[in-house]
Amino acid sequence: MAAPFSMQMSVFGHILKNKLAGRDKFPLVMMLEPLFACNLECAGCGKIQYPPDILRKKLTPEQCWEAADECGAPVVSVAGGEPLIHPEIDRIISGLIARGKYVYLCSNALLLEKNLHRFKPSPQLIFSIHLDGIEKTHDRMVCRDGVFKTAVSAIRKAKAMGHYVMTNSTIFQGEDVEEFRKFFDFAMQDLGLDGMMISPGYAYEKAPAQELFLKLEQTRSWFREAIKGWRQNGWAFNHSTFYMDFLEGKRDYECAPWGMPLRNVFGWQKPCYLIADGGYAKTYQELLDTTDWSAYGRSSGNPKCANCMTHVGYETPAVMEGFSGPRKFIEMVVDFATVKGPKKVKGAQKLALLQHAAKEAEEKRETVGTA
Repeated sequence: MAAPFSMQMSVFGHILKNKLAGRDKFPLVMMLEPLFACNLECAGCGKIQYPPDILRKKLTPEQCWEAADECGAPVVSVAGGEPLIHPEIDRIISGLIARGKYVYLCSNALLLEKNLHRFKPSPQLIFSIHLDGIEKTHDRMVCRDGVFKTAVSAIRKAKAMGHYVMTNSTIFQGEDVEEFRKFFDFAMQDLGLDGMMISPGYAYEKAPAQELFLKLEQTRSWFREAIKGWRQNGWAFNHSTFYMDFLEGKRDYECAPWGMPLRNVFGWQKPCYLIADGGYAKTYQELLDTTDWSAYGRSSGNPKCANCMTHVGYETPAVMEGFSGPRKFIEMVVDFATVKGPKKVKGAQKLALLQHAAKEAEEKRETVGTA
């Protein structure tokens, strides 16, 4: 992971607390969409096709904070739509940080530079900027020229002000592998990003260009080539190293959408961020209790899940494998420590801390088991 070390330890403590309490389903990241409105019309988007009355809806800061308190996830990813359109987005973010949450503010960056003064640099706030590759590719995917240059300018300004900044890239059909390898070098070496997130696109039913989306084996094949040697190249991806293995087809998992639940203007979306055919729940607990989880995921036979390899469903089981015991935990940490990026774990000091935490967690589990 490229996330701040304090965030990693917060997630670790959250997992430990829930494991000791005997819970098998609990959230790691809350996905929050305070609005659907956006200032772009991207070809692969499944949000902006809602009618105008829905696009005008917004969650209040109080509704956002209530959802975060109720859910209990240590990390909140604020997306949309374009969240910087929300007139009270700074209040929403500051309120989440005041509650001890780590926040990813996801943006296309068109409005970022002129709004940076509204946000105080903090390890609890990470700007996650949508960049789907180098200039010509990104502008083609967002269906507007000049967006890449605007985003890069905003990223440089945010970094100069001391903000944490990462990119979020979605991979679609026909993307050039070598082009993306150059993009990863550009992001790390030129922009000096704190990390990158990457995921294959999901075929939203409402997305206008269905031919853009990768099938299962196409995803694995693309990622095997595109991220080959990523550790040695210093590409600091903000994912579990186990999830990176999953993208390449080296590991496989059962989907765990309850780990990254979505709260939007309709409620808690069932079953996940990507599919809304189960309706909406009023609370996160209702989402857990009333969703037939066996009806989703690739093993369910549900055609909507057949080609999905997104982080929304599969980052959670990857992280949970890493925290399933001391050996897996150390394997994950040692693997992460081999990444040669600028934000890698600082050698023996942090590794020793994590090994100690893993050992302590195992001892606590054994104590609970014999009590």
